[in-house]
Amino acid sequence: MLKIKNFLIACLFLFPQYFFAQYTDVINSNRPGETMSAFSVGKSVIQAEVGLYGINEKHDVQNYEATGFGTDFTLRWGLFLEQLEFIADIQYQNETFTTPVTSFKKSNFKQTNLGAKYLIYDPFKNYKGDVNIYSYGPSKKFKWRQLIPAVSIFAGANFVYKNNPYAYNSNTLNFYSNESGFSPKIMLMTQNHFGDGRWVLVSNIIADYIATDNSGYGYILTLTRGFNSKWSGFVENQAYKSDLYSDLIVRGGAAYLLSRNVQVDASISKNLKNTPSLLYGGIGFSIRYDDKHKEELTRVGKPKKPKKDKKDKLTKEEQEALEKTQKEEDYQEKERKRKAKYEKKKK
Repeated sequence: MLKIKNFLIACLFLFPQYFFAQYTDVINSNRPGETMSAFSVGKSVIQAEVGLYGINEKHDVQNYEATGFGTDFTLRWGLFLEQLEFIADIQYQNETFTTPVTSFKKSNFKQTNLGAKYLIYDPFKNYKGDVNIYSYGPSKKFKWRQLIPAVSIFAGANFVYKNNPYAYNSNTLNFYSNESGFSPKIMLMTQNHFGDGRWVLVSNIIADYIATDNSGYGYILTLTRGFNSKWSGFVENQAYKSDLYSDLIVRGGAAYLLSRNVQVDASISKNLKNTPSLLYGGIGFSIRYDDKHKEELTRVGKPKKPKKDKKDKLTKEEQEALEKTQKEEDYQEKERKRKAKYEKKKK
């Protein structure tokens, strides 16, 4: 019984979105993958996701090698509505380039993006299907509703500064932005939970630097697996295409829950071409502040009471024998107390 109870508690901590909408009992971070979850952090919740990574780059055509490091910072803030989240996503990178004739450095903000995300459809909102919280078996069964994803949209803007060597997501060696400016970015996000909730599939479809000469389009697919109440792992595929740069990247990693509001993670990424070839490795952590969150969690469906097992029912003879035994035990207990009281008075 104790093992079953511990297992249920672990499931509730690992997969809170299976039972609840936006806010969850434990932190729900986008790290260490690159996809953006369809669900927000919750109203009045502030969450920071920070990472540090190293990079090794080699270009066979331009004949250079580069090594460096970078840091990324994402601030997520749920405001006004449970479904609405404002996001600031900033990435800074520093690299040293070596060619056959020279060596030089470049560093700047590789990404500065501000925007907002809104959940437009949640398949489990107002869902009347019953959830058996007392039994693991029925809860892990496949449900056709799991094929219907939660859907969100993101709208924001990329800010590019003059003389930025990372402008427009370009990996061209000597490309620098000529002027400062901003351009729109939009995304469509979907999210599915399969089986007992251990498997989560998130997809992002992206349109970047819209209405510029260097518009780009791409997608990211992330499959996450929860192993227990602390550990989870993921695999990811990302593709991006523009006139300046195109690539296909595979990524994998794991995350560990230190507490209900703190998570640490590690990941590794590799692209599938040599113009340039890229290898990333990084670590990071996520932390949230949720003291001001006042929305009550709502369980999906009505909990079912456990059914009595037929084997647990007693026959009439067994019931009479049990009652007789209990009466005898009660009588013996009364006699012991009476004798003890009598002996005490005698002394």
